[in-house]
Amino acid sequence: MREHDEGRSGPAHGLTRRRVLGIGGALGLVAATGLSTAAALARRPSITGAELRSAVPLPPPFQVPLPIPPVLKPVSTEGGTDRYEITQREASAEILPGVRTPLWTYEGTFPGPTIESRRGRPVTVTHRNELPVPTVVHLHGGRTPAASDGYPTDLVLPEDWHDTTTHTGHGSEHGMHDPRAVVTELTRDYTFPLDQRPTLLWYHDHRMDFTAPAIWRGLAGLHIVRDDTEDALGLPAGPRELPLMIADRAFAADGSLAYPALDPTLRERPGVHEPHFAGVLGDVILVNGAPWPVHEVDTARYRLRILNASNARHYELEAVTDDGRRLDLVQVGADQGLLAAPITHQALPIAPAERYDVIIDFSGLPVGSRVGLVNRLGSGRTRDVMAFRIARHATDDSRVPRTLSTDLPTWRRTDAVSVRDFSFRAGRMRGGHGWLVGGLPFDPARTDVTTRLGDVEVWRLVADVHHPIHLHLVGFLVLSRSGRPPLPHDAGLKDTISLRPGEAAEIITRFDGYRGRYLFHCHNAEHEDMAMMANVEII
Repeated sequence: MREHDEGRSGPAHGLTRRRVLGIGGALGLVAATGLSTAAALARRPSITGAELRSAVPLPPPFQVPLPIPPVLKPVSTEGGTDRYEITQREASAEILPGVRTPLWTYEGTFPGPTIESRRGRPVTVTHRNELPVPTVVHLHGGRTPAASDGYPTDLVLPEDWHDTTTHTGHGSEHGMHDPRAVVTELTRDYTFPLDQRPTLLWYHDHRMDFTAPAIWRGLAGLHIVRDDTEDALGLPAGPRELPLMIADRAFAADGSLAYPALDPTLRERPGVHEPHFAGVLGDVILVNGAPWPVHEVDTARYRLRILNASNARHYELEAVTDDGRRLDLVQVGADQGLLAAPITHQALPIAPAERYDVIIDFSGLPVGSRVGLVNRLGSGRTRDVMAFRIARHATDDSRVPRTLSTDLPTWRRTDAVSVRDFSFRAGRMRGGHGWLVGGLPFDPARTDVTTRLGDVEVWRLVADVHHPIHLHLVGFLVLSRSGRPPLPHDAGLKDTISLRPGEAAEIITRFDGYRGRYLFHCHNAEHEDMAMMANVEII
């Protein structure tokens, strides 16, 4: 898996022209010529992917109220474990005003219901699959035993599923066999110990080869972990704590979600049509399932728990007043929980699957004014995300302490027992286009990395185009980017790092928690489905 082993696969000389937003035909050139070309792209705010255009009239922005996903109630709290039940089923919802959109859902809603947990108190979720295809559930950012981590071949089959190839753990045209797949019918219990720092997690489908279209159709929800220490900090809470799941989508003429799947049934043939090989972008920005919503706020501080649940779209968020003034975005947390101390940003980049915990202060603004959450990487309608309308004066006893957390890891390079190199780039895969890790497409039966429980390792990651790299099970610290110090938004404990075109980064982590087989992969969901994943075996 070291970079110098990549010659086994070879570059993608056969890439044809495609329309890729922000980088145009350069993607093919990058794949063919390597990282020298990509380095020239790194200074541009490029976006990897091609945009779908909706075929229905789109509403004006800031008309629809921001929905807050309902918090799921446990069916049992006995024995020190909170037990939940979630049914995965088809439903329809009015996402665009006056238009019904069919969805695949958790409990009939998009996003799915939020689960709220206490640190160290186990949760068991029984998922029932009433969808027409197999599913897998992954709790993204969870420190989870391998049996419940949502490995892509550990399928939950719907009733009367007759595709016998799926029983091998892999039913796609790639034809790979996974002898370790654990397949269940109709239901599966996922157990999450949640012995981890308080933070915002999210759960989503992780089925082999079909993760991207399943998330696009609605299979995503939030899971918040809390503890007494964080509760005592005095950060904004209650109605002034807002979960914000940002996701782009596009709509077909009949109101359904447009997606360029090669097989719209999502049963047999994975992948997307050629123009969208680099990633699928929509022209509608949804927050908590609503298009360009608006939320009424007090003249007070608010805590925004932001998740980028888009398949491929990157955002650079700014909070801008009606008169053009930028408000501070005070970051208090990252993917894996609180920072050591707050960091103030004017703009905050966020890649697919990243989470940021941000405080915004509306106290100095006049009632009746508005603050827009803007995406600097967008254009036209995708530049707007949502708005806050200052509705009323109010008192505010919240605070942002100078010290937020004292339990962040202190790993040093000298602690590392291994240094590994991984490249993430386009390449050839069984006669077609793919996205490769270290020159190889994903194979569930191949162990790519073997490490010992408790080992500290440094990983050096390099990209051709945008790749948000996610490690299952563990959090990591960012050591450097292209030989320079980490960027301000790299602070804290992360589980996803956004690599920009031509960029290299170093991360350090400790493989603790549980033994077993885990994944690391690109969280551009189309790249992930086209084989940009690899296995880590913790022994």
